[in-house]
Amino acid sequence: MRNVWLSVLAASAVLLVGNVQASADLAKDSGCLNCHSVDTKLVGPALKDIAAKYAGQDGAADMLAGKIKNGSNGVWGAIPMPPNANVSDENAKVLADFILTLK
Repeated sequence: MRNVWLSVLAASAVLLVGNVQASADLAKDSGCLNCHSVDTKLVGPALKDIAAKYAGQDGAADMLAGKIKNGSNGVWGAIPMPPNANVSDENAKVLADFILTLK
């Protein structure tokens, strides 16, 4: 039985890593990494800084998904984030969830 649980745990870890990589690829493909990086500020804040700012807040993923889709102004400084009309609602939510996992 122990071996079965270890196998299930290992399979879950592989799926989690696969989902994180898929989300990182989505961030790249959606153009997020043109202005953001994971660790350092570029034009916009580092994705880890965004995650830290909204960590543990109720509704943070939905709020970030809205900012991804509709843009944002004045939260991180004078440079606005333009809307991303080409990102679907579903992908905006995936991106927001991915950002919030970063530490």
